[in-house]
Amino acid sequence: MAIDASMDLVNVAPTAKPPVCRIMDYGKFRYESQKKEKEARKNQKIVDLKEVWFRANIEENDYQVKFRNVVKFLGEGDKVKASVRFRGREITHAAIGQRILDRLQKEVADICVVERVPKLEGRSMIMILAPKTNN
Repeated sequence: MAIDASMDLVNVAPTAKPPVCRIMDYGKFRYESQKKEKEARKNQKIVDLKEVWFRANIEENDYQVKFRNVVKFLGEGDKVKASVRFRGREITHAAIGQRILDRLQKEVADICVVERVPKLEGRSMIMILAPKTNN
């Protein structure tokens, strides 16, 4: 029947009992399925991880600039890795870095969720923020 219709006999579900076959133009079927896959890849959102560095003795204006960057990144749908870098003997005052990240967390609480709480790793304290999903 497939030869008479100048089409192909395609095994659609080989694992079914009995196997399911369909008479169709296989080239056209492959083309359309590749087109659907390409469209699906185009529509998916890739979430990047942006990093913003703070210092333990950061001034207010510098903090505000970095805060605006965090808000911008979260607004674009990216995750943000906020880290406080400690130099030299600053590491003995880890509570200062904790206060900076806690302040940031409170100020962006309405637009994001904390994916990872502030934690000291080596010479930096890291916190990861993810944008809230609009469901």
